[in-house]
Amino acid sequence: MKNYTITVNGNVYDVTVEEKGAGAAQAAPAATAAAPKAAPASAPKAAPKASAGAGSIQVKAGAAGKVFKIEANVGQSVKKGDAVVIIEAMKMEIPVVAPEDGTVASIDAAVGDAVEAGAVLATLN
Repeated sequence: MKNYTITVNGNVYDVTVEEKGAGAAQAAPAATAAAPKAAPASAPKAAPKASAGAGSIQVKAGAAGKVFKIEANVGQSVKKGDAVVIIEAMKMEIPVVAPEDGTVASIDAAVGDAVEAGAVLATLN
């Protein structure tokens, strides 16, 4: 199961997605899907873990915060020090950079996700 925070027309929803059978996915609301959340939860949640087929180089959050922007796409080449994800914490934008040269294998967080320090946000090959 994977947890996501989705914003639709300014309304924020927490949803849990469970894979069933041969690639079919079914969304199940964490609380109530019909009623939007008043505000995102204040306690950060961890970003989804990297999948087994993802790259071997992990790009980890240096601080807890909220994913503000995804700077790189899967398949894109990045150099050491290039921003892959931007985190917003305490009204500051903090770039999470590639630890070495590589190609983005997976992006394991979405804009708006609350992440903890050390959470894997992306992987590189």
